[in-house]
Amino acid sequence: MSVTKDDVLNSLARIQTPRGPLPAAKVLSEITAIDGKVFFSLTVDAAEAQTWEAIRAQAEQAVHALPGIKTVMVALTAERRPGSAPAQGGIKPASSHQHGAGGDSPMSKQKAIPGIKTIIAVASGKGGVGKSTTALNLALGLRDHGLKVGLLDADIYGPSVPRLTGLKEMPKLTEDKKMIPLQRFGLPLMSIGFLVKEETAMVWRGPMIQSAIRQMLQDVAWGELDVLVVDMPPGTGDAQLSLAQQVPLAGAVIVSTPQDLALIDARRGITMFKKVDVPTLGIIENMSYFLCPHCNTRSDIFGHGGARHEAERVGVPFLGEIPLDIAIREGSDAGRPVVETDPTGKYAEIYRAIAGKIKTELRLQTAAA
Repeated sequence: MSVTKDDVLNSLARIQTPRGPLPAAKVLSEITAIDGKVFFSLTVDAAEAQTWEAIRAQAEQAVHALPGIKTVMVALTAERRPGSAPAQGGIKPASSHQHGAGGDSPMSKQKAIPGIKTIIAVASGKGGVGKSTTALNLALGLRDHGLKVGLLDADIYGPSVPRLTGLKEMPKLTEDKKMIPLQRFGLPLMSIGFLVKEETAMVWRGPMIQSAIRQMLQDVAWGELDVLVVDMPPGTGDAQLSLAQQVPLAGAVIVSTPQDLALIDARRGITMFKKVDVPTLGIIENMSYFLCPHCNTRSDIFGHGGARHEAERVGVPFLGEIPLDIAIREGSDAGRPVVETDPTGKYAEIYRAIAGKIKTELRLQTAAA
């Protein structure tokens, strides 16, 4: 029998807080309990954050102990009251310090993932540019260059990897409660879409997003990987900052279409990663042109060359052009990426060539370091 909201509340009632039993402390958000998966947050003042972090951990353990529980995600939201100073040891406002800085630097809490040598983000300034399709095919391209590669779908609001890979199973757990990534095309895969139904709306605030990303990074049995490719949500918000703060990113790949509107947003993405001291490995121009399958006439539907010019303008590598083609779209919708299903085809060669350039950029980054 599936765990209910009342079951969760009953388990939390045994946890004592400075304000009495946890359910009566007026800090609980709405509890979501679906198919053995439980999500909620605790909202407290930042001055009390250190005390409530221990209570958050107790709450997570208490719910995990319920029969039938598969996943528990408990976030702590600590908000400073206007005019109050942050407490010693509590949550402090993010500073502008970069990697390696001590004190209050948001990057000072980065934690490498055991077994993973390199983590890269595939990002875009806006949605609808084909970022997720690109991320999966690039992961397969890196695999074809002899690397051990995993793929994390960090798009909490719109996870695409389950559809792109045709997988719908629920990840199993190890004895120490770590999720075992699903396997497809020789890649270990993780996505919030494996934990919730496709039509479920993830109406979460920033702390829940941060908690979800942390769990999918740190609480997954990834094994030994040369590269973990992270398919980021579009934009420059909580998910991007959370990833940069939690793990050392080797670099970011920016996906854009050629038109000016997409390039403006791509520029914001480059700026955002620069502010958190993450190098841009390069820009990809997706949907670069359309080649008619009947008359072989080329059409620049969204313009052409904009991403190359932008890369030159900001001084980052231009990684290549990917055309707009029905074979790529149909393969993605069917869970059959072109690098896997047509490995000798022209589109697979394009993705592998771009993956080769990314591999080279990573080597240059390592040498520079």
